Amino acid sequence: MVLDILSRRKKDREKYGERLPDGQKVVEDWPVLTYGGTPRASTADWRLRIFGLVEKEMELDWEGLTALPGTKVHTDIHCVTTWSKMDTNFEGVSIPDLLKQVQVKPEAKAVMAHCYGGYTANLLLDDFIRDENLLAYIYEGEPLPADHGGPCRLFVPHLYFWKSAKWVNGLEFITENTAGFWERYGYHMRGDPWKEERYS
Repeated sequence: MVLDILSRRKKDREKYGERLPDGQKVVEDWPVLTYGGTPRASTADWRLRIFGLVEKEMELDWEGLTALPGTKVHTDIHCVTTWSKMDTNFEGVSIPDLLKQVQVKPEAKAVMAHCYGGYTANLLLDDFIRDENLLAYIYEGEPLPADHGGPCRLFVPHLYFWKSAKWVNGLEFITENTAGFWERYGYHMRGDPWKEERYS
């Protein structure tokens, strides 16, 4: 079993080279990993609240979100549980475009993503405000399914995928990088796959 895993990882590394972080193996499917049940928020009911250290709080409904400029991102994603899925295609609103709607105050250093179901995930502001980060609602040309965070999830592909919080419904700008749900249970505060920042 161990030899099979090592052989597979060797083949994956030969194929993908430096695109594959240490300790990861490539999967063809997209595993569903969720703590608790799957919230079922319809696009009719979905809302996103942007609050905390911003000049003007705002709330977006589905129509307001999808009216913003769309961005397509082609990239690899990496899960802390050691799987990686290569060459994925996501679409949504880029975080820099989203934040043009609000002015983040200078004292904000981090953001807490809030989600249907009570889940939270924390990110440093420098990790959050990147061109490839999205509020994603399309995967491979189709609406994002509920099991994978639909109708809308945070998409932060340069970090382990637990930071790409599913079912996002709030973005709270805060002064300190406060632990989110999994971070309170020992997961790393940042989660860089290239540094294998899995656990604290």
